[in-house]
Amino acid sequence: MRRAERQPLSLWRFYLVVVLLCCLLVLLVWRVLSLQIFDMERGYAFLQDQGANRSVRTAEIPAYRGVITDRRGEPLAVSTPVVSIWVDPGVLNGAEDVARLAEAIGQPAGVLREKIERFKSKKFLYVLRHQVPARAREIIDMGIPGVHGEREYRRFYPAGEVAAQLVGFTNVDGEGIAGLELAYDDWLRGTLGKKRYIKDLHGDIVRDIGVLQPAVPGKDLALSIDLRMQYVQHRELQRAVTALGAESGTVVTLDSRTGEVLAMVNYPVYNPNGSKSGSAASRRNRALTDTYEPGSTMKSMTLVAALESGLYTPQTMIDTSPGRIRVGPKVYPDPRNYGEISVARVLQKSSQVGVTKIAVALGHEPIREVFGRFGIGVAPGTGFPGESAGSLPNRARWYSTEKIALAFGYGITATPLQIASAYTVFANGGVRPPVSLLALEGQVPAGDRVISPDMAEQLMSMLHTVTIEDGTARKARVSGYRVGGKTGTVHKVGPRGYEDNKYVALFAGVAPVDDPRIVTVVVINDPKGERYGGGAVAAPVFSAVTRATLRLLNVPPSEFETTNVALAGGVL
Repeated sequence: MRRAERQPLSLWRFYLVVVLLCCLLVLLVWRVLSLQIFDMERGYAFLQDQGANRSVRTAEIPAYRGVITDRRGEPLAVSTPVVSIWVDPGVLNGAEDVARLAEAIGQPAGVLREKIERFKSKKFLYVLRHQVPARAREIIDMGIPGVHGEREYRRFYPAGEVAAQLVGFTNVDGEGIAGLELAYDDWLRGTLGKKRYIKDLHGDIVRDIGVLQPAVPGKDLALSIDLRMQYVQHRELQRAVTALGAESGTVVTLDSRTGEVLAMVNYPVYNPNGSKSGSAASRRNRALTDTYEPGSTMKSMTLVAALESGLYTPQTMIDTSPGRIRVGPKVYPDPRNYGEISVARVLQKSSQVGVTKIAVALGHEPIREVFGRFGIGVAPGTGFPGESAGSLPNRARWYSTEKIALAFGYGITATPLQIASAYTVFANGGVRPPVSLLALEGQVPAGDRVISPDMAEQLMSMLHTVTIEDGTARKARVSGYRVGGKTGTVHKVGPRGYEDNKYVALFAGVAPVDDPRIVTVVVINDPKGERYGGGAVAAPVFSAVTRATLRLLNVPPSEFETTNVALAGGVL
């Protein structure tokens, strides 16, 4: 009885399950009919979306990075098409396939296998970047499952080491990380595009569908430098630093009228096209980032303070006997006793005694104010990464020796570019134009009036006397042109103060003095041997680079050259 009573309940459950299955079958058939027949348009869209979700992918289209050129259109940085090899670790799992790929890309099979195992959960892994298309095609054509190629751009620098520290370089992903590549990265970078494509079960691309958003190339950048001058100055600086056994060197040349940087070279250098970006020391653009005590190159500005005071003229006589002078605990000597000499001759001979007497009479504040007007202690504003402003102290209390040292260019620091910018004041009729690393193309911004035109002319005449036969920079002379400038020789600072046998040699010059076109500053850091002064070490480099630069600028020779100069109404 009990078994017969439970049987109807079991049949009821069976029939219920059958009915539910039939309903599900009817719903499934109805769904198929609705998608394929009754509502074909909507059904097609649904099926297409579902298929696309499984096979259609979106990829980025690389953007061409803008070209960097010199002022004449010569390329300094260009992007070339390359192909990077990547793999799908989930597909590339056979030991034999991994070994074949490792041999093709020149990697140890064990290293590649370990990398693939580590990223097995990923769908994308670079194994070889930036190959020429022909080489990449050889690897892809091997038909190894899970191995693909991706088009990219690689940065190439035609000028190599000659302009490397100024132009900078990019990383493997094409992002600027040094120099002007970094400073103008947003300008050069461009905007990535997007495209759609269909891939198969193994991840291989079957067909490109189309471009969703085209890539927008980056904008080009024209620098102010002239690559011809850059090559000449690189050659001359390398020759000098090597011959002197110096630690480093810098040459920077400005257009005295516009403030444009026509050439900027440093040594040591590095090759931006190499697999490694060089050492930190070789990558530095020392003309903009390294500061030095400018030494006697500042004496010309000390004389500006003297002339502006009204106490002195170029012809004012100063007694430098007996060839030395004591201020506080320190004695400042001249190489010999010059006796009674004019202010102009104080600059020509770089007389320590003469400058000391002027500094004592003026006080340090007028001298410091003039230095500030000439841009010392103020960043040039080029936008270059790591640009230094140098230092111009403003202490509440000054020791007597510090006041005198200021007039000699000690106790302050400046970059070679700052010194060059300061000397454009003399070459440009008393106006200091803003410095530019970009080609201005005729649109020259107004500069700052620093001194009067008459005073600039007086200083130019005095700077010329430094390079004549009786001056301290005879080796700076350029055949066919009248030039002017000022030497500087400073002791290097070590852990215990100034080093006795380590120097920095400088020369800041203008050419030609009768119609100034360029200002050039040469810095030789720690030359070895008996020659270490600015007149013996830096001045010859100035002469060599100025000769070539003036010819490249098609500057006609001076109408006359003088081997002796007398200032009107006075005595040198």
